[in-house]
Amino acid sequence: MSFLDVKDLKIHFPTDDGLVRSVDGLTFSLERGRTLGIVGESGSGKSVTSLGILGLHKGGRAQISGEIWLDGEDLVSMPAEQVRGLRGKKMAMIFQDPLSSMHPYYTVGHQIIEAYRIHHDVSKQVARKHAIDLLGRVGIPEPARRVDSYPHEFSGGMRQRAMIAMALSCDPELLIADEPTTALDVTVQAQILDLMRDLQREFNSALIIITHDLGVVAELSDDILVMYAGKCVEYGTADDIFYRPEHPYTWGLLGSMPRLDREPTDRLLPIKGSPPSLINVPQGCAFHPRCPYSERTEGRASAEVPDLAPTERGHLVRCHLPRAERRELWENEIKPVLETQ
Repeated sequence: MSFLDVKDLKIHFPTDDGLVRSVDGLTFSLERGRTLGIVGESGSGKSVTSLGILGLHKGGRAQISGEIWLDGEDLVSMPAEQVRGLRGKKMAMIFQDPLSSMHPYYTVGHQIIEAYRIHHDVSKQVARKHAIDLLGRVGIPEPARRVDSYPHEFSGGMRQRAMIAMALSCDPELLIADEPTTALDVTVQAQILDLMRDLQREFNSALIIITHDLGVVAELSDDILVMYAGKCVEYGTADDIFYRPEHPYTWGLLGSMPRLDREPTDRLLPIKGSPPSLINVPQGCAFHPRCPYSERTEGRASAEVPDLAPTERGHLVRCHLPRAERRELWENEIKPVLETQ
């Protein structure tokens, strides 16, 4: 068993309009010291997955089934109070918007100190010194002075660093980063990604990066999980996903990514259409209304949900197209176009 094992996870939300299938049968695993990137468009179920792992849907209206094993303990069947005891200490999260995730009425240092003292029986003085050390470690200048600043007194990049310091305050073994570089300028993005890589090496933590930015996962991830309409449609190593992708949705994501390493000769290739409503997910393959190759499946795309099947060791794809045809399409049609972008 891996350090983190998610098996057939389903997170559904009943609403007046119907059942929202935000996560619909997700399975993956993650070892200590490795990074998993979860990518997909908005509404694909990425953030709901991360909140489910942290147990933040417990006690609400969410219908949760499946298994989430963290270091040999099943978080789905565990009482909410016990899961709360693991948050911060065993697992932690860097949220997407630190300004709304941090309390505006308390100083940054107060919030880090509080997070640390919940799990450690230490004095305020010891916890304050720990908070100052953490702020310095994540690259905030003059940490002894800035520890008494409020979130709104920090820039966007500094707030994100403070959020990372808070998440790392108890040395968690699993760290989840939800869009950690959204709304930051590119130089600050690079600094944050370098910081996360260095801290992961230092703590040997398992890291999940949730993003729609393929550039971020290319920079950090060992393995990549591509989500669409609450399901995994492709899973593999970073090399598999970037150099040998086999799902048409992954091809679309790669075609939508701007390239800075060569002179652009054509426009980006966006995926046509919009992601489906998670209340009315299309029958069969959820991607088939947007897929340019669905007519090649002899009607199976609109009638049957494809299995997530291995195409080679560790590389899984959910597609009705035969493996040989997918590879031929990639080599002869998709890859040449992407290489001229």
